Amino acid sequence: MKQLQKNIRRVAVFLCALFVLLAAWGAYSLSTYGSRWFASSANTFMRTRKKNVIAGDILDRNSAVLATTVNGRRVYNSDLNTRRAVVHAVGDSGSNVNNSAESFFASYLYGFNSSFLERLSFALRGEQRRGDTIRLTIDSRLAAYIASIFPSGKAGAVVVMNYKTGEVLTEQSFPNFDPQNITSAVKNDPLKPFFNRAVQGLYTPGSTFKMVTAASAIENYTNYASLTFNCTGQLMLGNRLITDAGTNTAENIITKHGSIDLKKAFQVSCNNSFAILALQLGDARLRKTAEDFGFNDNFLFRDLVVENSSYPTANRNDGEIGWTGAGQSALTASPLHMCMIAAAIANDGVMMEPKLLISATAPNSTQRAGLTAKVYRKPLTADQAAVLKEYMRAVVTGGTGTGAGISGKRVCGKTGSAEIDGQENTNAWFVGFLDEAGSPYVLSIVVENAGGGGSVAAPMARKIFTWMLNNGYK
Repeated sequence: MKQLQKNIRRVAVFLCALFVLLAAWGAYSLSTYGSRWFASSANTFMRTRKKNVIAGDILDRNSAVLATTVNGRRVYNSDLNTRRAVVHAVGDSGSNVNNSAESFFASYLYGFNSSFLERLSFALRGEQRRGDTIRLTIDSRLAAYIASIFPSGKAGAVVVMNYKTGEVLTEQSFPNFDPQNITSAVKNDPLKPFFNRAVQGLYTPGSTFKMVTAASAIENYTNYASLTFNCTGQLMLGNRLITDAGTNTAENIITKHGSIDLKKAFQVSCNNSFAILALQLGDARLRKTAEDFGFNDNFLFRDLVVENSSYPTANRNDGEIGWTGAGQSALTASPLHMCMIAAAIANDGVMMEPKLLISATAPNSTQRAGLTAKVYRKPLTADQAAVLKEYMRAVVTGGTGTGAGISGKRVCGKTGSAEIDGQENTNAWFVGFLDEAGSPYVLSIVVENAGGGGSVAAPMARKIFTWMLNNGYK
């Protein structure tokens, strides 16, 4: 009998422990994945709730109304250019844009976080319940300006962030569309306007990845400053021929840089040098540095859903390792992630988590949620970041990114021209930042099938930074 009682107690303790673990896991899952569950198209409870609650407003950082509810219908900013420019961040009433503010912050917009007393108050007044008003970090004025200068007819993305706080000032995808006039042409557009390339697009980063390769060299070699490479213009690694921009083997035009050090190789974006460097580092060390910057991680940010970037782990022969060091091979990264990498360099080696929500405010003016800056990773020391800043500054002052330069301002950056099979032209990249105490801003630009990063994306960066400096971002 005593043994039976002991066994019962053991089972009871075990079940209690399981219950505690289940409760803890539930709390963790709700805090980590809650917004993703609410945003899911499979959430039938959400569809029912939308019919019974007046959705809250969505505002930009300057309190401009981006979305509101009028007579039970969701309407967007009155200016066509503005609502098109912010559509991928804000979303649309048909949930065509995945994980936009309309769906990802639905728990606030449809009052899931309201208390019993708040619900009772609406009931006693005989009013339909209202959701919370949310204010986003994005600037609709900046978004509209960027949309006005993005190359017409091209696909791509632009992300602008505050590298000190992680606030996303804009995350735009092109082509965009009007959320109040979704035509069959939009639905059938082969460039897929509903797809948010800023956070979902996984691109070959091209030479912008040389920020990571250079960081690995600085981390692993005490003599990194005296490393030299002999660029002959063509480097055969296995069955992979690595060349530099401007080379045309068919016409016997070969770009050669000769003997150059690491800083110069970064400045002129020498593929041969970075392929050699990748082989010297070895795949394990280069992959470790990439993973320190967030490659192969599962991004679980509070405010955004971002596709995971990938550093390849298969088919790692010399040709692929060398091509990876130059930013090609099977590397993939989103524009937002490349923006975060540049932001970590700008922010003394500290990578902040991207933030999209400034506040959620209840109908009774109670603030439900607020902006709290959060460190995501520390991939670099401050000293290592300082070296890379100077490398990126050299790109703008006398390298491939001179088109991004602004007189009197320290603009730092890295160009990229990513080769994509089947495309006539390369994808044009530029990532960079303002190295100014009062203007902690970083951006990432990719224009698909457009040409060189230095000629296409860098001048856009100059225009964007100039607009920001002239409109209060200083």
